[in-house]
Amino acid sequence: MHRLHNHDVHPAPAIPSIAMKPLPSPHDLILQRGPLSFPARPIDGRETQAQAQPGFLAWVRTSVRRATLSPGVFIALGMLTLAPHVRAALSTSPFDWPAWRGPTRDGIATPGQSPPTRWSESENIVWKSELPGRGHSSPTVVGNRIYLATADTSTWAQSVLCLDRRTGAKLWTTTVHPSGGDPGKQVHSSAASSTITFDDGRLFVNFLNSGAVFTTALSPDGQVLWQRNIGPFVTHQGFASSPMTHEQLVLVASDHRGGGVVAGLHRDTGEVVWSHPRPKLPNYTSPSILRAAGKTQMVLAGCNLIASYNPLTGEKLWELPGSTEECVVSAVTDGSRIFVSGGYPKNHTVAVEADGSKRIAWQNTARVYVPSMIAQAGHLYAVMDAGLAVCWKSDSGEELWKERLGGDFFASPVMVNDLIYASNVSGKTFVFQATPRSFRLIESNQLGEEAYASPVICGSRVYLRTGEKEERNRQYLYSIGK
Repeated sequence: MHRLHNHDVHPAPAIPSIAMKPLPSPHDLILQRGPLSFPARPIDGRETQAQAQPGFLAWVRTSVRRATLSPGVFIALGMLTLAPHVRAALSTSPFDWPAWRGPTRDGIATPGQSPPTRWSESENIVWKSELPGRGHSSPTVVGNRIYLATADTSTWAQSVLCLDRRTGAKLWTTTVHPSGGDPGKQVHSSAASSTITFDDGRLFVNFLNSGAVFTTALSPDGQVLWQRNIGPFVTHQGFASSPMTHEQLVLVASDHRGGGVVAGLHRDTGEVVWSHPRPKLPNYTSPSILRAAGKTQMVLAGCNLIASYNPLTGEKLWELPGSTEECVVSAVTDGSRIFVSGGYPKNHTVAVEADGSKRIAWQNTARVYVPSMIAQAGHLYAVMDAGLAVCWKSDSGEELWKERLGGDFFASPVMVNDLIYASNVSGKTFVFQATPRSFRLIESNQLGEEAYASPVICGSRVYLRTGEKEERNRQYLYSIGK
């Protein structure tokens, strides 16, 4: 197998025609990203091993009505317009979860859903599908398909899986890297921790492989379209950063002790449009695309910095010392302030004014190291690594309540309506009512023996990826519904 590097540019192989399969009308509206004047150069992807089940018709959007929307505006059939500070949406369907942290990339599910709050192996399980290998990436749910990243713990092959959303049946597997997967040195890490982004008919995924980070683009039927070597990576705990998209760019971050990079790649070709070096420090966060202080910003925390960039050009908008050396959480915003947190070597949660003034609104020493936070309606909700749920006022940092859930947490919580779903490492998912007034535990539900992937809630179903402690090369995906 030949791995692409920045100088490896060849004509892409022709992609076979794909049979059309109409989808329900909520999927027929997608966003048209504004054009960028970058040269289009097709580049060769790596050899793929994609096996489609007999009769499988590749998923293609049809009867599409395209609409050009300004950043932060979210339009859906039968849905409300979101507040202007919300991140630009990737999906216009309440049935989809197209990227890390969901359609608005902030851990908040489409309102008005009615997912179950109670389940077990024998209650409210629509289907359970065995997954080969191991990975901590969250499911990506679009149309009638579910996409996941996984890695074989014996060969260290890294792959993308596609399941039928209705039945859990495996539709295809594409081996992106046949060997060389790197799980890192942390017992809780995996060689497939990056969540796949689906945007405008393409899949984007990051893998740490053979000492370098690679971003790969695939078609919805599993064909590799291009692959880009982002650069070498010095492994510490592992690699967990997920790609994000903004207009015509795929945004990737690779922080490590050897000196990392943050870059914008052209979504059609993988061509590097812009890139910036990063400090020589380990870090694990994903780029956050935020609409804050009247502008779209890409925010990265960690490496003892909080930095904001123009996602289209890479221009640094502002930077200030802050948070801590190692962060895993993705930044969130209430429109005026940006919230980040880290947990090594010190615990630090901080609210920074988003206007570039570099003013710190408030800060504390809460340890929200791995699970990302949720900013909603003037309040900031968090589940700490040690199992404490907390609510702060987003403008002042005043603590309104704090309650112990139990266990350790690596997965990020998800909010739907006024409920938060949070899974601990031991596979127990807590469902609690989260309002500024009070905390109320609704249910706690056990599935599997461990859970590192964050819950996904869309179409009134909960999707949970769980594993077994002894059988490290086998996991399960559950579809949970009433």
